[in-house]
Amino acid sequence: MSAHGHVDLGHTVAGWTGTTLALLGFAGAGAAVCAAWAPGIWLGLGAVVVAGIVTWLLHLAGWGKPSGPRPEADWDWRTRDTGAHAGHADCLGCRVGGPRRALAATPRPRTAASLPAADGGA
Repeated sequence: MSAHGHVDLGHTVAGWTGTTLALLGFAGAGAAVCAAWAPGIWLGLGAVVVAGIVTWLLHLAGWGKPSGPRPEADWDWRTRDTGAHAGHADCLGCRVGGPRRALAATPRPRTAASLPAADGGA
């Protein structure tokens, strides 16, 4: 049994791609610091920014994961999220992705049943 139990940790194509690009960018910037090469530092940090943008675009294209748990059948990292084109509820990345996604991703109002008890449990 893993330390996290039987849960989906969100391993996706978008996550792995972004992590790899960011790692390469940080490693390049670190090597440039050691070599005292200022343009290399900026190139490495630019690669980190590109990693964030690529991850976001892959998420919008359906290669990421929505917030919350996914069904166990969708845990494979190569599984594409077919609902991503409409936007995910409560997803900042989807809200930034355009008006159609922003409408679908607006936070839902909380119902009285989902609010904590006002009496403090007494």
